[in-house]
Amino acid sequence: MTAEQRRNLHAFRGYVSKILDPTYILSYMTPWFRDDVVQRIQAEKNNKGPMEAASLFLQVLLELQEEGWFRGFLDALHQAGYSGLCEAIESWDFQKIEKLEEYRLLLKRLQPEFKTTINPKDILPEISGCLISQECEEIIQISSNKGLMAGAEKMTECLLRSDKENWPKTLKLALEKEESKFSELWMVEKGAENVQMKDLEDDEMKTLDIQIVYKEEPENQNLSQNPCPSSEVPPAYSPLKPRNFQLELALPAQKGKNTIICAPTGCGKTFVALLICEHHLKQFPQGRKGKVVFFAVQLPLYEQQKSAFSEYFERLGYKVSGISGEIADSVSVEQIVENNDIIILTPQILVNSLKDGTIPSLSIFTLMIFDECHNTNKNHPYNMIMFNYLDQKLGGSSDSLPQVVGLTASVGVGDAKNEAEATEYICRLCASLDTSVLTTVRDNLEELEEVFYKPQKLFRKVESRTTDKFKCVISQLMAETEALAKSIFEELGTVTLENLSRIQNRNFGTQKYEQWIIAVQKACMVFQMPDKDEESRICKALFLYTSHLRKYNDALIISEDARMKDALNYLKNFFSNVRAAGFDAIEQDLTQRFEEKLVELEDISVDPSNENPKLKDLCFILQEEYHLNPETRTILFVKTRALVDALKKWIEENPKLSLLKPCILTGRGRTNQTMGMTLPAQKCALDAFRTNRDSNILIATSVADEGIDIAQCNLVILYEYVGNVIKMIQTRGRGRARGSKCFLLTSNADVIEKEQLNICKEKMMNDSISSLQRWNEAVFKEKIHQIQVQEKLIRDNQGKVKPVVDKNNKKLLCGKCKTFACYTADIRVVEECHFTVVRDAFRECFVTKSHPSPKKFGNFEKKSKIFCARKDCLHDWGIHMTYRTFEIPVIKIGSFVVEDVATGAQTLYSKWKDFNFEKIPFDAAEMSAGAQDLNLQAMNGLE
Repeated sequence: MTAEQRRNLHAFRGYVSKILDPTYILSYMTPWFRDDVVQRIQAEKNNKGPMEAASLFLQVLLELQEEGWFRGFLDALHQAGYSGLCEAIESWDFQKIEKLEEYRLLLKRLQPEFKTTINPKDILPEISGCLISQECEEIIQISSNKGLMAGAEKMTECLLRSDKENWPKTLKLALEKEESKFSELWMVEKGAENVQMKDLEDDEMKTLDIQIVYKEEPENQNLSQNPCPSSEVPPAYSPLKPRNFQLELALPAQKGKNTIICAPTGCGKTFVALLICEHHLKQFPQGRKGKVVFFAVQLPLYEQQKSAFSEYFERLGYKVSGISGEIADSVSVEQIVENNDIIILTPQILVNSLKDGTIPSLSIFTLMIFDECHNTNKNHPYNMIMFNYLDQKLGGSSDSLPQVVGLTASVGVGDAKNEAEATEYICRLCASLDTSVLTTVRDNLEELEEVFYKPQKLFRKVESRTTDKFKCVISQLMAETEALAKSIFEELGTVTLENLSRIQNRNFGTQKYEQWIIAVQKACMVFQMPDKDEESRICKALFLYTSHLRKYNDALIISEDARMKDALNYLKNFFSNVRAAGFDAIEQDLTQRFEEKLVELEDISVDPSNENPKLKDLCFILQEEYHLNPETRTILFVKTRALVDALKKWIEENPKLSLLKPCILTGRGRTNQTMGMTLPAQKCALDAFRTNRDSNILIATSVADEGIDIAQCNLVILYEYVGNVIKMIQTRGRGRARGSKCFLLTSNADVIEKEQLNICKEKMMNDSISSLQRWNEAVFKEKIHQIQVQEKLIRDNQGKVKPVVDKNNKKLLCGKCKTFACYTADIRVVEECHFTVVRDAFRECFVTKSHPSPKKFGNFEKKSKIFCARKDCLHDWGIHMTYRTFEIPVIKIGSFVVEDVATGAQTLYSKWKDFNFEKIPFDAAEMSAGAQDLNLQAMNGLE
C-alpha cells in the first residue's frame, strides 16, 4: 500500500464506518488479523454496534505494515458483497455513497412507521440484491424468532448501511409491488440530487411519490433482467441486461437488416429499440457517426419515447432531441437534426421538411424506426416518408438509404378472408417499409410467456331496456324537428331537394343517423335558388334543424349506454348554450318544444325502474372484481367522449362503487361536439393513473389503445367497444398483470360476432407470419421488390395526371347562411399554406372574437377568431393573424361554398389542396396601399 492510499483511506474512514459491518469480512482478513484482534472487533460490535466496530477495524487496518493488506481488504469487500464501497475506495470517489445520505436520513425519520407497517419477508426477495447475503439471513432469522416488527427494524438497520446506488428506488418498487401503504411515504424522485424532507407532522407533506418515465414497457415490469427501476438508466459501464427473447427480436436489425418486429404489447419493444439503436450507433468506425430518427404517431407516445431515449442515451454520451407539431413552429428542424444523434419525431414533421427542402434527403439518416408501423398505408405520414424512400431506392440514386425497423403488436390482415389474402396484405406492408424480415419470438417463447400474460377474454351479452320512455319522448321531438325541416321543401313546391328531404329508414340514436345528418348539411351547403335571400334562409334553417337533430341523436346514444340523467343533462347544457347565443325564431321554437317535455323527461330520468341494465351488469363486474381483489386496476374503453364523461359521473355517484376513483383519457382533436383533452391534461391523467394508487380506474377512448404506456392493469373492459384485429390486440394488451381479464360487454350480438371474427383474424395473421418466415429470404425480397415496382408505377401515373388549374373566377359564400364573402381573385397564398383575402370590403364581412389560445409561430401570430358578420349566423370562418407587419384574415375553405360565377354551380371542398383555382402568392407591395388607408383611418379616429 502506498502512503497516498493510506492517507486516502484515513480521510474517507467516515464513509467506510457508516457502511461496513466488519464482522462480515473478518473471515477474509485472517492473513493480516490475529485471533485476539478479530475477537475484539466482534465484541465491539456486540457491545456498541457495527459503526464502532468498523472504527476499531479501520484503526487496526491502518496500523498494518505487512505487504498486500490493502489489496486483501478490497478483495474481502468484493467477496462479502460490498461492491459499492469497493468501487468507491478503488477510485477514491464517494459521490454515489454521499448521495445516499439523504435517503438514509429519510429512512431514519420514517423508521417507526416502517417497522409497524412492513412485512420484511414480503419485500426481502425484491431488495436482497441491495443487502449483504448474511444480512438477509439475519433478517429472516430475527423475523421468525422475534417477530415481523423486529425483522423490519433489522431490515432498516441494514438498508441504512447499504452501499448500493439503487437501493432507494429498488425499495420503492418493492413497496409498490406489495402495494404497501408505506410506499406513499417513501419518496424517490427521478434523478434526485436533493430530497426535500419534512417532519411527518407537516401538513404540507401529504404524499411522496416516484415519477415514472413515460415508456411503453418500463423496466420495472421485469422486461429486462437488470434490477434497476425504469427511472434509473444505468451508466455506460453497466448496461441493461436484456432477456433472451428481446435479444432474439433485436438480432436481425442488429445485423443491419430492414425488419418488422411484431411482438405483444408489454413485452419490451421500446427496450428492444434501445438495444438496436445502441448497437447501430456503436458500429460506426472512428470519424463516422450514425444518425437515428424514431417516429411516434401520437403526441403522448412521442413524449413517452422521447423521455425513454433521452434517459438511456444521454448517459452514454449521445445527443437526443425531439420535435412534435406542438413545437415545430418555434424550432429549427434542420439544426435539431444536424446537431443530434437521435431525433424523436412525429412523422408529419419529416413529411413537411422533405417537402419544403429543410431536410434534403432521407440519406441524412442511417436508421429509421417506425413505432406502431402497421399504420404505414394509404396517405398516412409513415407512407409519405416511405414513398420518398422508395422513390430514391427505385430511382437508382447513388445516395445511401437508412436502415428501416418497424415496431408493432399486430401487423393486421386488412379485409383478408383467408390466409392467402392475409399473406398478401402483410407482404404489402413489408413492401411499404422495404423490409424482408418479419421478426417474432420463436426460440424463446417460454421466457416470453413468463413476462407477457395474455388476459382471459370474456364475452358478456347483456339486455337493453325492454321499454324506453326517454327514447320515446326524444324520438317524438326528433320526428317533430324532421317534420319542420321537411315542411321547408313543401313550402317551395319543388322537388329540387326531394332526395335531401327523404327521411326514412334511419333509426334514431345510431351512427347511421349521424351520417345522414352530415350528408344533409353538405348537400344543403351547395343548394341553390334564384332568390339568394330565400336560399340563405332555407340553408340556415336546415343547418339549425339538423344541428338539433344531431344533439338529440347524441343524447339517445348516451342514454343507450349510460344513464338517462346524463343524456338529459347533455341536452340541457346544449339548450342553455343555444339561449346564450343568437336565439333566432327557429331556435326559440325548438327550445320551447324541448322545454315543454322537460318535466316529463326529468321524471323519467330519475325513475329507478328506468335504470340501464348495461350499467347494472357493468356495476356487477366491477363489484365482483374489486371484491376479489380490492387493489384491482381497470381500464374501461368506450366509444365516445360524451360517454366517458357520463360513466365517470355514474361511478362517482354510485354508492356501490365508492371504492373507485375514476380518471379519464380522451383524444386531443376537436369534434363537432367537444374540445379534446390538451396534451398537459393527457399527461396529468396518465401520471395520476400510473402513480396514484387511489386512481384505480381509467375511462378512455381509443387514444389509450395504441402505444401509450399505462400502468399494469388486471382488468380491461370493452364497453360496447370493438374495432379491427389490430385494435383488439392493442386494447387486450393493456391488461398485462398476471391473472388479467378482458371483458367485452355489449347488448349487440353483432359486436360479439365481430370480436370473435377478430380472434380468427389474429390466428390467420399469426399463421401468415409463420408461413412468410419459412420463405427463402431471396424469394421474399423478390416478392417485395415486385410490389414496390408496381406501386411506384401507379404513383407515378397518378402524379402525371395533374389537375387543370381553373382560372375562372369563383365566389366564396358562407357555408351556413350563403352570404357572399369574396372572389377567388381576392385570395392570396401566404408562405404556401395560408390563404388570406386582400379585398378591403372583406373586412366588413366578418367579426372577430378573442382567440382562446393566441400563439406565435414563425412570422405569424394568432390574434383572434373570425366569424360571419350576420348576427343570425356567426359561422366560424378562420382566424385573424399578424403576418410580419400586416394584419390579415386567414380563412379555411371548409367553412365556405364555392360558386362558379358563370354557371352558378356550387361545390364543397374540405381542403385547399383539393380546390384547383389559380393560387396567387401574397405580395407585400400589394398590401401597402391598403395598409396606408387603414393607418389614415386610425389617425382620423384619434383626431
